[in-house]
Amino acid sequence: MPAELLAALAALCWAFGSLFSATAASQLGAFAFTRWRLFFALVLLWAVALYTGQWRSLDVASVAWLALSGLIGIFIGDTALFACMNRLGPRRSGVLFASHALFSVLLAWLFLGETLWGWTLVGASLLVSGVMVAIAWGRRGGETHAWENTRGRLAVGVALGLLAALCQSVATLMIKPMMSDGMDAVAASAVRTSASFLAHAALWWAGAQVAQVQHRLTPKTAFHTWASATIAMGVGMTLILHALKTGPANMVGLFSSLSPVLLLPLLWGVYRRRPAAGAWFGAAMAVLGSALILRG
Repeated sequence: MPAELLAALAALCWAFGSLFSATAASQLGAFAFTRWRLFFALVLLWAVALYTGQWRSLDVASVAWLALSGLIGIFIGDTALFACMNRLGPRRSGVLFASHALFSVLLAWLFLGETLWGWTLVGASLLVSGVMVAIAWGRRGGETHAWENTRGRLAVGVALGLLAALCQSVATLMIKPMMSDGMDAVAASAVRTSASFLAHAALWWAGAQVAQVQHRLTPKTAFHTWASATIAMGVGMTLILHALKTGPANMVGLFSSLSPVLLLPLLWGVYRRRPAAGAWFGAAMAVLGSALILRG
C-alpha cells in the first residue's frame, strides 16, 4: 500500500481517536489519561508482537533509540497535545498540531535531504494551508459547545500545541532510518509505547501532583480511553511506522496532517450542526493539494 495512503489512514485513526480522547482527557487530566492510554496500547501491541514473533527483530541499540523516540513523541508530545486539548478543545488544538507537517518538511530537508519541488511543493502548501483553514474557520458563529471554551491562558494552550507538533516531527524523523531498514512496525510501536508508559508511571509513583487522576476512572471513561488507545495508538501509530518504511518522511508528515480535516464530519456528528463554509473551503484545498502531491 502506498506510504501516502497509509499516512492518510493513520490520520483517520487519529481523528476517530480524538473524539474518544477529548472527554476522557478532561476527566482524568492530561497525564493520567495518557498513562492509562499507554497502558491499554502497550498490552495490545505486545500481544501482537509476541504472537507474530516480530519482537525478535529488536536489538539493544534499536530498543534504546526507539525508547528515546517514544519519550519525545509520546511522553512529551502526546501529553502536551492532550493538555492543549483540555485548554482549547479538539478543533483549535487540531490547528496547532497540524503544524507538525511543516516541521516534518523542514526537518526532513535539513537532516535527510528530502526536498519538495514543482507540483509537489504547490500541493504541499495547499494541503497544509487547507488543513489549517478548515479547522480555523470550522466554527459557526455562536457555537456554544463545551469543546469551544478556553480554559486557562490562551498562550499556554498555543505553546503546548506547538510543542506537541514539534515533538511528533522530531520523533518521526528519528526512527525513519530504522523503519527503512526493515524494523517491524508493531514491535517498534510496542517499545515506544512501553518507554513512555514507564516514564509516566515513574512520575505517578514519585507522587507528582500533575500525574494524579483528577476524577475517578469510571467504566465509561475507561472505555473511551481504551478506544482511543486502540484506534489512535495501536492502529494509527503502527500505520505511520509502516508508511515510513517505504515513503519519505516529509510525505508521511504531510498526509498524516489530514487528521483535522477528517475530523470535520466526525465533529458534525457530535455537534449535530453542519461545519461552516470556511471548513468546506479548507477541506477542498487539502484535497486539491493531496491530488497535486500525488501528481507530482
